[in-house]
Parts: sequence; structure tokens; C-alpha cells
Amino acid sequence: MSDHTSEPSRPADAPEPSEPSGRTGTSERDASSKAPRPDPGDSAAEPPRVPDPGGTAPEPPKVPAYAQRDGLRQPTDPWRQSSPQPSALSTLRPAAPAAISGATLGCVVVTAVLSALLLGDGLGPNALIVAVPAALGAFFAARTAGRSLRPWTAFWAVGGLALLTVPALRDAGWPVFLAVVSAVGLASLALHGNRSWLGVFLGSLGLFSSIADGLAWGGRGVRARMEGSRGRLGVVLRSVAVAVVLLIVFGALFASADAAFADVLGSLMPDVSVSGSPWRFLLFVVGLVGALAAAYAAAAPVRWDGITVRRGKARGRLEWALPLIVLNALFAVFIAVQLTVLLGGYDKVMATTDLSYSAYARQGFWQLLWATVLTLLVIALALRWAPRGRGSDRTLVRTVLGVLCLLTLIVVASALRRMDLYVDAYGLTRLRISVAAVELWLGVVLVLIMAAGVFGARMLPRAVAASAAVGVLAFGLVSPDGLIAEQNVQRYRNDHSIDIDYLRGLSADAVPALDTLPEPLRSCALRDIERSLRSDDAPWYATSWGASRARDILRKRNPDLPTGSCDGPRTGTGGGERDGDENDPYDPY
Repeated sequence: MSDHTSEPSRPADAPEPSEPSGRTGTSERDASSKAPRPDPGDSAAEPPRVPDPGGTAPEPPKVPAYAQRDGLRQPTDPWRQSSPQPSALSTLRPAAPAAISGATLGCVVVTAVLSALLLGDGLGPNALIVAVPAALGAFFAARTAGRSLRPWTAFWAVGGLALLTVPALRDAGWPVFLAVVSAVGLASLALHGNRSWLGVFLGSLGLFSSIADGLAWGGRGVRARMEGSRGRLGVVLRSVAVAVVLLIVFGALFASADAAFADVLGSLMPDVSVSGSPWRFLLFVVGLVGALAAAYAAAAPVRWDGITVRRGKARGRLEWALPLIVLNALFAVFIAVQLTVLLGGYDKVMATTDLSYSAYARQGFWQLLWATVLTLLVIALALRWAPRGRGSDRTLVRTVLGVLCLLTLIVVASALRRMDLYVDAYGLTRLRISVAAVELWLGVVLVLIMAAGVFGARMLPRAVAASAAVGVLAFGLVSPDGLIAEQNVQRYRNDHSIDIDYLRGLSADAVPALDTLPEPLRSCALRDIERSLRSDDAPWYATSWGASRARDILRKRNPDLPTGSCDGPRTGTGGGERDGDENDPYDPY
């Protein structure tokens, strides 16, 4: 070991001791060995001195800072690869949550069992029944993780559960599908709680990103409980087994003793036949995976708001505003023509366009719908490249885009008016009521954009998502099939024109309106619906209120009515003198 390791360090300003005689040849080497060595981790330290060529031994090379660890020199490894940088998605995921709680685990198991028992017979009140324990499991997981309930989280959660009342009330499959999909999206938003445009979009789909982590989290929790409480687990399993045996034995005795009790028990208990076991096992797995993913997302949500989108380069005022001003002028001219034609009535349409009223309405609705969608895209791009240097720039942006939104609202009103004329001539169908609802929602989005220009855009993404959810809920609750039947029945009363072939394909929600038709139209319209309900033996938890009400109405009709006249041609397709074409190429339904 060299001498400088055992000799105490000397202050920098202390004088050097005089060299004794006889050691002048080694004075230079001793001085270098006695000097304090700089800290190897100090980046501001001086570089090592170049040794004198006349010295006896060169100074060993200094180890660079990247090869040192904890202040100690480490040998360099040229074959070792540098540690990978964390991905952008990994920075959005929080640390793994604590072990799954017993309350959460119990809710997950209940959700899986209810999914296997109830969801195999169709959708009805069972969708809401299965969703309640899953929501409770997510709530317990969030509370264990220290998350508090916020207003928007409560809104998304309540909205998702409200959407699941649509399957319980309506028999039509298409609004039920929209409601269930929207409910899943709102549940995912409630679990993640994002607020930006990209965060709201990805947050509505983010539940699927927690499936794998949720399964691993649940597995770790089950193993920990089995290792720590084998005795209690055995007690629980034995208790459940004894309870099931008692229910089966005494339930069978009481059912054989009383026919009424047997009917009640048979309607309450789900069908667990052997033939449906694979399907019910799949539903059990889906319920288990979904409940675990929801609970894990509640305990450790992915912060999708962490993904930022760079704003576009700000354009100059002339470059940005001139195209939009020209577009506003075009909208203004179109609206002026619309007001002149539409307010002038049928004679004005015939004189101006040489088209029937219904053909004129059909000709323009779809174009106006696409014009509304493209206008929203133009607004989004304009906001990305809007000038934003001074306060006058913000005033210019609000003025130009505000005028564009206002003119587009008038275009929306014109499109809805055209659809009203079209429905008056041809009747209401599923496609027509759907696109009219979409056009109406686009108008609501325009109003929200205008409000954001006045009050700020901080809540605009969540407000747009909330408006879509409220629209889907309202669309399901008003019973679109019922509205279609009511409009066509009223149209028949006015001009004796009705399409029985189309109406007989509606769901049980249309029965109350179709039941008011005179015979034989009434029997023809209800024949297929009655057959469908008669062959449907779904239990109470998979039967909607609309189907139950339709059964009560159809039970009172005379089954001996002749049905031969139902096989004839369509009974009217147009609306009297306003008929343009008997075939509607824009509506395949």
C-alpha cells in the first residue's frame, strides 16, 4: 500500500516540510504521493497530472464517473448493455396496489357466480343485478387504496348503472346494445378519472388494459389467504356445502308438496342444465375477469392524462382566419336559401326545384349531416393552429369560430326539418330515428363548444362524453320501437297509408301502439311478435318490462282471427300527393 493512504491529509495552504538531505532524487515523487487526491465522483475536480517522463512509475489511469458506484471504483464492463429507458406507458401506471381485500374478493366471486347463473338466458334486469356487486368490489378496492369519491367519478358510476336499466325496460335489441356498451365505457371512466380529450377517449377503453394485472393481483390475494388461513377457508367451504345441501333437500320436498310453491321456486331459480354448462362456465370466467379488472383499475388507475399532445404551430391571423371567414360566408348564403325554400312550403319547393316535398327532404338530409360532422372536424383543426400570441388573437378565434358554430346550428335545424318532412311522407323507421338522434346530439356538441368559448374549455371533453351518455340513456328510455309504431299508426289515421311488413318486424315495445290498429291490420302487425313471445321462455331476470307488458296485452286478443290477408302486398308506402318514390334507397330497413 502506498504511503499516502496512511498519512493524514494536509491542508491545501499548509507549507511543505523541508526535505532532508540525501533524498533529493525522490522529492518529486513523495510530493505527488502526499498531495490530497481529488474526489473521484467530483466532476469539477482537476484532471490528473501528466507524470514526468523521468519518473519511475506512471500514475494509474483514473476510472470514469459512469464506471463508479457508491463512490467506489468499479471495473468497466464493455459487454454490459445500458439499462433500458422506461416506456411512456409505464410512467402512466402507478405502483402495484396492496393485497386485495376480503370485501373486494367476495364481491368478485359473487359477480362471477351471478354472471354464470343469470346472464346465460339473455339480457334484462340481470345486467343490473350483476353490475351491482362488481361496482361494490371496485368501491372497496378504491377505498382500500386511499382514493376518494369525486363528483365526476360519482356521475360516471351512477350513469353507467342507469344505462343498465335500459335492458330491464326495453325489449328492442339495438338500444339495449348501445346502452350496455356505453355503460362499460362510463364504468371505465369512473375508474380512471381523466379529463383531457385523449384521456377521456382512452379512459373509456382503459378497463381492458387492467385485465392481465387484475388476474395476477387476484391470484396473489387468493394464494396469500389460502396460506395464512387454511383452517378458516375449510370452515367456509364446509358451511357453504351444508347450506347448499339443505336448500336442495328441503326445497325439493316443499316443491313436491305444493304445486304453487314449485312454480314460484322454478321461476326464481336459474336453469343450470348440463347442456349449457360450457356457456355458463365462459360467463363465469367473463364475470370474474371483468370484476377483477374493475377492482384493479379502481385501486391503481392508469393516468391517461399523462399523454400530452403537442399543440400545432400557431398560424398568422390572415392565414388562419381567411379560410374560415369564406366558409362562414358560404354557410350564410346556404342558410338564406334554406329559409326561403323551407318556409315557403310545398308550392315553393315545387316551383324552385321541380321536386316533390319528400324527395327534396331526402335529397339534402344526408349531405347536411356530413356537413355538420365535417364542421366539427374543421373547428378541431382550427383550434389546433389558432393564433394565440395576444388577447386580440383570442378574441378573433372566439368570434370566427363562434359564428361558424352558430351557422352550423342553423344547418342542424334545417337537417332536422328535412327529416321531419321525410318522415311525414314515408313514415318513421329505425334508421331515420337513429340518424335524427345523432344529428340532434351533434347540435348539443356545438352548443357545448360555444359555451366553452365563453366560460373556458376545461370541462369540455367530459361534458361532451356526458352528453353522449345522456343521449344514449334517453334514446333507450323513450322506446324507439314504440315511437316508430306510434308515428306510423298516427300516419295511417291521417292518410290511411301504412307499411305492415315493416311494423311486424319491430320488437315487443311496439305492441301497445300496434294494438290500437283496426282489424285485420292489428292482427297482421302483431302476429310475428306474438309468436316470438310465445316461444320465448326466458325467466324473469332475463325478461324486460316491455316484453312482460306486451304479453299482458296479447293475452287479451282473440287468437282465432283470420291471418290470410297478412300475406298480401304492402298496404301503402307513401303519403298521398307528396309521394316521390316508392323505394327509398337511403333506408335499407
